[in-house]
Amino acid sequence: MKKLMTGNEAIARGAYESGVKYASAYPGTPSTEILENIATYKNDIVAEWAPNEKVALEAVIGGSIAGARTIASMKHVGINVAADPLFTFAYTGVNGGMVLVSADEPGMHSSQNEQDNRNYAKFAKIALFEPATSQEAKDMLKEAFEVSEKYDTPVLYRVTTRLCHSKGIVECTDRVEVGIKDYAKNPQKNLTVPAHARVLRYSVEDRLNKLEEYSNNTPLNYYEINDTKIGIISSGMCHMYAKEVFGDNASYMKLGFTNPLPMDKIKEFASKVDKIYVIEENDPFIEDQMKMAGIECSGKDILPITGEMTPDTIRKSIFGKANDTVQYNKELVVPRPPGLCAGCPHRGFFYELGKRKNVMVTGDIGCYTLGFAPPYNAMDTVVCMGASLSTGHGAQKVFNMKDDNKMRVVGVLGDSTFFHTGVNSLLDVVYNKGNSISVILDNRITGMTGHQQNPGTGYTLQGEVTNEVDIEALVKACGVKQIRCIDPNNLKEVKETLDWAFELEEPSVIITRWPCVLKKFSKQDIEEFNSPFTSKCEVDHDSCIGCKACMKTGCPAISFDKDIKKVNIDKNQCVGCNVCSQTCPKDAISNNRLAKEVN
Repeated sequence: MKKLMTGNEAIARGAYESGVKYASAYPGTPSTEILENIATYKNDIVAEWAPNEKVALEAVIGGSIAGARTIASMKHVGINVAADPLFTFAYTGVNGGMVLVSADEPGMHSSQNEQDNRNYAKFAKIALFEPATSQEAKDMLKEAFEVSEKYDTPVLYRVTTRLCHSKGIVECTDRVEVGIKDYAKNPQKNLTVPAHARVLRYSVEDRLNKLEEYSNNTPLNYYEINDTKIGIISSGMCHMYAKEVFGDNASYMKLGFTNPLPMDKIKEFASKVDKIYVIEENDPFIEDQMKMAGIECSGKDILPITGEMTPDTIRKSIFGKANDTVQYNKELVVPRPPGLCAGCPHRGFFYELGKRKNVMVTGDIGCYTLGFAPPYNAMDTVVCMGASLSTGHGAQKVFNMKDDNKMRVVGVLGDSTFFHTGVNSLLDVVYNKGNSISVILDNRITGMTGHQQNPGTGYTLQGEVTNEVDIEALVKACGVKQIRCIDPNNLKEVKETLDWAFELEEPSVIITRWPCVLKKFSKQDIEEFNSPFTSKCEVDHDSCIGCKACMKTGCPAISFDKDIKKVNIDKNQCVGCNVCSQTCPKDAISNNRLAKEVN
């Protein structure tokens, strides 16, 4: 059976065909669809969203120790969160095979940084696979589980954005059931006190030696000889890019298993060509090791160290000129930066917060990060998932050291991010007697990555009704006494609540609670919030004075007509959140949804 699949779909299919029993992940572009597709095999695989990547990896480690084949998936920065258990599991090894998928993002399309997670495999001394096509994404995963079990190693499975989201034809086969292995107590293997870990450390080195032999002999690492003037060594998608650029005018060594590198086979290939280019994203992972082995090659001295290694990038770097493209007047292109959706529940909060003076806003990872942009200009820092509250706490402590301090700090994060690592940050604020203001934007879903369930939604990944974590109760359990839960679409309530929090000298938490406007509303949402919205906002042009006050809300449904010098609202975009009508000094925008609450 053949199917057209993205790389993420193919990885999910590979997990199914490999006999995987248990999967866990935290959503993050470009990895999210891996677990979403694994979840569709609910008769064979238990698939779960975890609160964060560390927990996801720890859960599948437990499943592996218990004897099942398991898989965890996450974006590149997620490995940073999961690094602690990864490095220890590299010592203990597996029972059932365990694969960790790292979806790297050269070019930073949806990420706060760019990192090459192949380095984690070398650092942790574990096996590393790099597929190049959707077919390989499925097939190599099956081999990865075999390697994991044969060599008693966790496997890092590195893919990149282009493979995750591009499509190719995949030949699918039936699932091969792999039984759950017997579990036997073995503290010397699985319990890493120093006395045990010292012994395990030597087994890691022995395993690497065996894996190097595998690397030199596996058909996943091969070369083809064409024109011997140029030899290309590459891994992952870069092999496809190089093929597109050089065609039959070069010889190729394709590396699918890259830690340890097949150095003997690389030397053999190098002896057959005159000039070697190493093409890889992003770090000189292969290149540096080749040079240490005394193999002459060119790589990052010619090719860029950052960004995607596209065919045009390769052409420009090596030949000095990319392919001809259609020329156009770039000055006529209208910039379209990302923005909060019409009806986004974060808009009202950032509209009010952005008007505050002497405020530092520490932000986090989510849709709400767009609060930094005009017209709100209401965010000053973003570090990583869950860092907003702890970063804010540290900043407020330093500001408080000044005798004439007027600065207040507001830490902002979403519900899923709060569950991810924000709880720990809030504990830091409370335990250390901070007085920063913490805001949890609860839009009832994990919004930025495409509406995944989380501990606060009441549903599991595979659609089962489950316990819904009460954010307010959790905040109280952390020791916070000053808490308010508000409707972010009610600007009067938002302003009054911010005034209240700014006057306090102890930790405070504001919870803005309203569903994401794009969310498929649950029964609870409809009952609690009277959603979805049923009315639209309308402009009375006779009353409108063209002051553009409503446009300061940043709603994409609102536009200004230069001919009549009046504001228009696009009914196809408007959902009737009523934020704009509350800003109009002439009551020219009508909507009755919040009339009682606002007035």
